[in-house]
Amino acid sequence: MVKKLLTLLFMALLAFPLSTGVYAQDTMKPDAPMKAEKEARWEGTVIRTNPDKSSLTVRKEGGVEMTVVYDSSTRWVSQYHADKKVNDIDVSQVKEGDRVICKGTWEKKGILHATLISKRLSHPA
Repeated sequence: MVKKLLTLLFMALLAFPLSTGVYAQDTMKPDAPMKAEKEARWEGTVIRTNPDKSSLTVRKEGGVEMTVVYDSSTRWVSQYHADKKVNDIDVSQVKEGDRVICKGTWEKKGILHATLISKRLSHPA
């Protein structure tokens, strides 16, 4: 009798972790949205603009360049360093030589799809 109870207890302990693993797999449906991607950030100087391709080439200190693409949903702002006031601007106000911070998601290696482009302003001397 005791042997049967121990066998039954052992089987229950063995079966429980296996059944929860199968249940966890069932709850992850293939069409379920995945965890949100981490927001990418790229900061540097605009060295090229291409309005036809909706892109900027931004060079980080150290010489590494990144292509930043934008679309109609990209938010454009400008802000002085350490200032809380943020001004909305449009794409025409960002020119070669401007310092920018670009936030968005990686499309593929070397291309950032921007959701926000912030032009950094210098305080007048």
